[in-house]
Amino acid sequence: MTAKFPDIAPRLPAAEGHDWPEFRPGWVWLTGAGPGDPGLLTLNALHGLREADVVVHDALVDPRILSWARPGARLIHSGKRGGKASPKQRDITLHLVELARAGNRVLRLKGGDPFVFGRGGEEALGLVEAGIPFRVVPGISSGVGGLAHAGIPVTHRDVNQSVTFVTGHDKRGLAPVTVDWEAVAKASPVVVIYMGMKHLGEIAAAMIAAGRAGSEPVAIVTDASLPTQRVLETSLATAAADAEAAGMQPPALIVVGRNVLLRQALDWAGQMAGEPPRSLDPLGTRAQDDAAEG
Repeated sequence: MTAKFPDIAPRLPAAEGHDWPEFRPGWVWLTGAGPGDPGLLTLNALHGLREADVVVHDALVDPRILSWARPGARLIHSGKRGGKASPKQRDITLHLVELARAGNRVLRLKGGDPFVFGRGGEEALGLVEAGIPFRVVPGISSGVGGLAHAGIPVTHRDVNQSVTFVTGHDKRGLAPVTVDWEAVAKASPVVVIYMGMKHLGEIAAAMIAAGRAGSEPVAIVTDASLPTQRVLETSLATAAADAEAAGMQPPALIVVGRNVLLRQALDWAGQMAGEPPRSLDPLGTRAQDDAAEG
């Protein structure tokens, strides 16, 4: 049973020893909306929504988050979606400049974190060039928070001491040729791929050619952290075919590595729905850990 989503007071309560940042006219706040679930929005992001005159938002920002904007605020859709008609990035940045120069408090609301494959750096550079003051309000990146919601930790001491985040396409929408897939495949036990569904077969083949086992666990997560979330557990060799057969649609997160196995025990959302854990020792390391502890 899901509780009714709560209303949020027009202003955040005062916190002892903390003053909420002032959102001044003519400023742009580059703000992360988190992986999807409105409850994962940061307090500073909520504060910005309640102060902004204009909210320029991505396509994937949950409508419930937009409903928290200040009454009378102007909402402008400026989302970019792969393979679909979208505003050009330069036009979005110029629009932010125009709105700020008109004296508006402009909230640029982006899914996840604006500086993690979110083009926030490009927009920030454009604002600097135009002389527009700005603030960055980080958000929970989907590559961390979205996977956690699916019961997949991006780090675990028995699996990895490093993790690599990569994008699955470049500016042109093609598989990124600047990613050294051989180096990534060899160096990183866990690889998290954003926006990689279109080129999943090509990426998987490159990683296997670099030495990753075709049997290596892979998880594909769509609608991360939302009620419509889907998770497909598969292998590197069959990921592309399995995703197509299951009808998995972007946007999606793809994670490659043995930490995917941990979902057998850590699928907390499934357990809340009454599903028992599939394994209590998915990595097969419990005996080793007990011996190490002495």
